[in-house]
Amino acid sequence: MSKNKHILALAAAAALVAGCAGSGSTAGTPSSAELDALTQQIIKADFHDKGIVKVAEAFRDDETMRLCNAADVAGKPLDNATAKRIEELNMKTIQWPSDGKFLGDWKEGEKIAQSGRGLTWTDTAKTVNGGNCYNCHQIDKKEISFGTIGPSLYNYGKLRGVKDPASPAAQEVVKYTWGKIWNSKAYNACSNMPRAGHMGILNEEQVRHLVALLLDPKSPVNQ
Repeated sequence: MSKNKHILALAAAAALVAGCAGSGSTAGTPSSAELDALTQQIIKADFHDKGIVKVAEAFRDDETMRLCNAADVAGKPLDNATAKRIEELNMKTIQWPSDGKFLGDWKEGEKIAQSGRGLTWTDTAKTVNGGNCYNCHQIDKKEISFGTIGPSLYNYGKLRGVKDPASPAAQEVVKYTWGKIWNSKAYNACSNMPRAGHMGILNEEQVRHLVALLLDPKSPVNQ
């Protein structure tokens, strides 16, 4: 559970938790386990399916998220052994291109990077999901609006010495780029980057186009 959910639980149910100090609680302060349980109660009571958004999917959890959120709440990173184990688990989820083709069309990749549509209750099941990449990264030098949560990706391929993505020398970078987009937590256990492929946000073809956007020498990323 994220820090914001803990805050929500405290704010919404302070009167309830004040007297529920149990195992792990001190001086009337609810334990993390109590907050987790209370928040789940709040979610079940106050959140409902709407349109294509289903509560069970929106609040889907796994060991990676539980451990990373707990570390975030504690204000300290995962220990090295746990981080490595989580990365290894996520590495196993990466689906490599079924036809062996890592790069698609960078022009399509730019459209995906620009789009933030999909997966909201105002969208329909037919809405094509976008990558919303500019929300966190600079990609094209001409783009004046972009986020800074993630590093700049401008000149991504050029800085990594990729002149020909099809060459043997470029394959390590090509595979890393695909894997990072598919499941970022395979490379950084508690990365803030969405696990686009693993969580079904983007499909194989879309990931292929984004890899091309980042690595194709003709892409504006590498100009």
